[in-house]
Amino acid sequence: MIEISPWLFQEAPTMLAALDAQLVCRHVSRGWREHLGLTGGLAGNHGLEIQLADLFSLIERSDLPGQLKDLLHKGTSLHESSVSLMGKSGITEGLLSAWCVQPKAHEQPWVLLDATCGEELNQTLGELRRLQTSHQLILDAAGEGIYGLDCEGRTTFGNAATAQILGWKPEDIIGRPAHDVHHHSRADGSPYPRDECPIYAALKDGEVHRVDDEVFWHTNGSPVPVEYTSTPIRQDDKLNGAVVVFRDISQRKEIEHQREAAYQEIKHLKEQLELERDYLRDEINVVSDVGGMIGTSPALKRTLAQIEAVAATPAGVLILGESGVGKEMVARAIHAQSNRAEKPLVKVNCASIPKDLFESEFFGHVKGAFTGAHRDRVGRLQLADGGTVFLDEVGEIPLTLQGKLLRALQEREFERVGEDRTIKVDVRIVAATNRDLEAEVDAGRFREDLFYRLSVFPIEVPSLRARAEDVAPLAQHFLKRTCAELGRAPLRLSKQQANNLQHHRWPGNIRELKNVIERAVILTKAGQTRLNLAAPGKIDTTVPVGCAAPGKTEFVTESEMRELEKANMLAALRHSDWQIWGSGGAAELLELKPSTLTYRMKVFGIPKES
Repeated sequence: MIEISPWLFQEAPTMLAALDAQLVCRHVSRGWREHLGLTGGLAGNHGLEIQLADLFSLIERSDLPGQLKDLLHKGTSLHESSVSLMGKSGITEGLLSAWCVQPKAHEQPWVLLDATCGEELNQTLGELRRLQTSHQLILDAAGEGIYGLDCEGRTTFGNAATAQILGWKPEDIIGRPAHDVHHHSRADGSPYPRDECPIYAALKDGEVHRVDDEVFWHTNGSPVPVEYTSTPIRQDDKLNGAVVVFRDISQRKEIEHQREAAYQEIKHLKEQLELERDYLRDEINVVSDVGGMIGTSPALKRTLAQIEAVAATPAGVLILGESGVGKEMVARAIHAQSNRAEKPLVKVNCASIPKDLFESEFFGHVKGAFTGAHRDRVGRLQLADGGTVFLDEVGEIPLTLQGKLLRALQEREFERVGEDRTIKVDVRIVAATNRDLEAEVDAGRFREDLFYRLSVFPIEVPSLRARAEDVAPLAQHFLKRTCAELGRAPLRLSKQQANNLQHHRWPGNIRELKNVIERAVILTKAGQTRLNLAAPGKIDTTVPVGCAAPGKTEFVTESEMRELEKANMLAALRHSDWQIWGSGGAAELLELKPSTLTYRMKVFGIPKES
């Protein structure tokens, strides 16, 4: 073993020193004594005791004591490590080498030090530190996280952004494998094998690897969405490490999430608007299609009073009446006068829906719920949320579906076909039928509980024959509108035609009246409304039925009949400006041969006016 003796250091012109196990300097060479400015000559080592802080500035090398202790315990060495040397002229830069020796067996080891110091070295080390500081400032100024890897994947440096983004201080991870520190798991927590890591792939294949959707793990254990680039470093045409640049994309992901949510919302609203367009395209201004609530008859006034009374309430309404009386128009009037008027009125014609599609029509379905369900569909109840659903021909709803409809109306919630999620809606139900639902209930074809749910407030719509005084105004309305639609000159009904229309029984009600008027306009020529051609055999346009003299009923006398015939003939002549022959002549208007008309004029003593 080597014996540590004072004479080994006394004459050495270089800077040598020996530290005991407590890192206290017991022996120094002449060169180091001169650097420190110590006196005492060759015997200066006797009883020498110099603390480590008197030899080195530990402010910048706080790790030096720990490294020297490691030398004592592990027997390793230190080679030309940068240090700041204390001296009589102040602090100077130098290089330090150190190694462990054991003088004798069973004795504590010593640490031998060899330091070099010089102006050129100080300048070089100063420039090196300046460059290191400058480069670190540049790295720290970058907003992205930057760290370097050696060829084994261990971290060699990092910038300030790495700590801001991930919480890891660079000095805490230097020398540790980067993948094990903050890239060990995927976003869902599953392990991320090191051999699959794109960061380390750059150390193997020498290629640049870019990843735009992964996570690094923060010191608090939370995932940080990142995008990164791993770029290999080459030295002498050999892979010598890599530089990883990464960016926190949490804000971008949040924006993407918000954008996706907004897109889905827009998509949902678009689909709903498209459905509303499909369902309601023919509903716009449809009031005019059935004449509106036109008329002044007592029967209609009673119906209007009922509409006004129930419209402002949330009560369910059951509209009763014959086919063609305008039940849908009553439903529209109820909706228009309610507090739901700004929301949709969705009509469901229960008589036109195939039995197998009733549930899908009412409640909607999801894609793949059944054969032919190629996409999601919103049901009528959901479409009318906040508004009104008009169930026309409600008696046609299959008995098997009535229970589910009743539950949806009572609970205000339902599930689409093929979906477990519950959808809540707020709708008002207005139903209509020409059936006797009470008889259907007695026969077991309609649920009693659903009947009472729908018929909270029944409204009986009168037939057209029960409001005869409204026929003429309705007919004139249809006449005006049809002429406008067909591009015809305006037409008017004569008093005789209006009287004839009023005395017809109208088994088809308003719908029949509308059809008759439309046919009359289509068949009319020369400006004369041809009701006789529009409804042959049903409406007599020559003799008004029931137009008897006062005090008489259902018949007229021969003289009265002749007077009526003469008056009708004069009306045709005046209308044609006394033209008998040709197009638009009186003979054509009366559907008589001109010779026959001339003969009858002689019989009735009607001279041709000039």
